[in-house]
Amino acid sequence: MIYLDHSATSPILPSAKKAMENALENFPGNASALHTPGHLAHNLIEEARENIAKLINADPEEIIFTSGGSEANNTVIHTFKNCEIFASAIEHPSILEPAKTYAKKLHQIPVDKDGVINLDFLKKSLKNTAKNTLCSVMLANNELGTIEPITEVKSIISALKSSDNIYLHTDATQALGKIKIDVKKLDIAYLTASAHKIGGPVGIGILYVKKGAPYQPLILGGHQEHGKRAGTYNTVAIAGFGAVAKYATTHKTWETYESEVRPLRDKLANLILKNIKGSALNTPLSLSLPNILNVSFAAAEGESIQLYLDMLGKIIVSTGSACASGDGKPSHVIMATRNDAEVAHSSIRFSLGLNTKKSDIDAVMKELPNIIKNLQGISTIEVKND
Repeated sequence: MIYLDHSATSPILPSAKKAMENALENFPGNASALHTPGHLAHNLIEEARENIAKLINADPEEIIFTSGGSEANNTVIHTFKNCEIFASAIEHPSILEPAKTYAKKLHQIPVDKDGVINLDFLKKSLKNTAKNTLCSVMLANNELGTIEPITEVKSIISALKSSDNIYLHTDATQALGKIKIDVKKLDIAYLTASAHKIGGPVGIGILYVKKGAPYQPLILGGHQEHGKRAGTYNTVAIAGFGAVAKYATTHKTWETYESEVRPLRDKLANLILKNIKGSALNTPLSLSLPNILNVSFAAAEGESIQLYLDMLGKIIVSTGSACASGDGKPSHVIMATRNDAEVAHSSIRFSLGLNTKKSDIDAVMKELPNIIKNLQGISTIEVKND
């Protein structure tokens, strides 16, 4: 199997598996208990917290464990219930959907064809905001890979008279481990991420909350996380997250993604454009994460391409966000950037990982051109020669 769907979930790394097996074999107790097994669990959790904090240059006490990125995002939005919220039009649904529910008013920041937010719109719109306003702009988009200008967003906020009342959040779920992240340099109030995008287990995420930033728990009913998130600790998963965070920091995985994965991603992009009629890139190669490539193929249905690649070549890709898979609607990300349902329905996302090889790219190109040609051949849509 050739796995090119790392943005949906990434295969678990040996270090995470080992840490989780160790936690299971030593049977740590409930981390809230005062007995020895409880202390063992508590120590595993705090070690993981330190490793994750180090990866993003945060203080350990600023890290809150959650069940994943979606819960972390919902928690941030819930904190600003009945406030004005600004969010990019291509945010993950776990930002946009709760914002529609909780916000006093949701302002969607438009993006250009590459998925980069409109800074002028943001600058003009933020001038007259009320107290405690949230601005949520993802660090990198999950479908396109586009890296957003968070530093510029922060500069816009800092220049406003009401800057003390405007809080910046970034969803770093896709960016974690792929590019260098420093929350102190970004000077953000909140950051969210999950483990399973970087080789950790599913079901565990983190919310970074800068000291002094507003915070309201989403889940109540327990004293865990100093009252910030109730519920028995998922010690085994937390240990796995801590292990992959340590691996990413020690090995500087963002450098490997840049030096080894990006060339493979770009090679795939160039081969597709050269050899497949009607293909077009939706990912801006120079402005994106090194591992994501979103491509549309005229007169070919994305889901059909995905299924044929799986069936004929055991090549695993996706049609976009795994969270939206199967709903039948065109990608809100592609619609925001291209405003074209045909482009959205004909898009495929290839997302590479640290274990992706040149032979994987060759395998894709062995199958993909014929699949696209056959699908275009039975389509009623004419494909023009470029």
